Amino acid sequence: MTETLTGIVLRRVADHARPLLTFYDEGTGERTELSAATLGNWAAKIANYLRDEIGVLPGDDVRVDLPEHWQTAAVLLGVWWAGARVLIDDGDGDPRIAFTSRDRLDGHDEDEVVVVPLDPFAMGARDLPLGVSDFGESVRTHGDQYRPSGAGEFALNGVTTAALASTESTVTPGARIVSTRPWRDADGIAANLLAPLLHGAALVWVRGADDDRVAAIAAMEKADAVLR
Repeated sequence: MTETLTGIVLRRVADHARPLLTFYDEGTGERTELSAATLGNWAAKIANYLRDEIGVLPGDDVRVDLPEHWQTAAVLLGVWWAGARVLIDDGDGDPRIAFTSRDRLDGHDEDEVVVVPLDPFAMGARDLPLGVSDFGESVRTHGDQYRPSGAGEFALNGVTTAALASTESTVTPGARIVSTRPWRDADGIAANLLAPLLHGAALVWVRGADDDRVAAIAAMEKADAVLR
């Protein structure tokens, strides 16, 4: 398969100026809304960084050890746009680089490690250990347009790019979906993040909300469906 998952996602968006991913964290009060254009720009910066600075090629492995967050979605889309395979949890491979959070640094010994701040503004992470890179400093200077050179056979652990691209979903193209379904592991990423986006839906993902608050968010966001 030559087309990347990210290329398919962006091609199926009808209006790139409209929101594609909105992230709520009730614990911190964060609400971050990204249009397809903005999320695509972040993914392009990450893909350019991976190719130009790390030398990642289609088929290479990249470890992603991050919780649900809009920056995590940008990292995943950036890795896929570079044609690389995302390794999650205990996925076997030979990662060229790992993206992780500061509190998980002890679990990584890859040659290149990038700390993702997981804050609303992608601010820099300070006082990092020697040899560990900051996400903002690493990717911000790279271009926000990307021309992919193809996709590797595998995209997520042992799942092929072709299989993920054909993942089924019950969402309707163009729908706005509020969801609390997790996407921290490989199965969750495939079913609860990637599948709605591949089917042309806009995703509003909510962390830490009770049923009443989810209903209120769904009404405010004019959601067509709620997935819990």
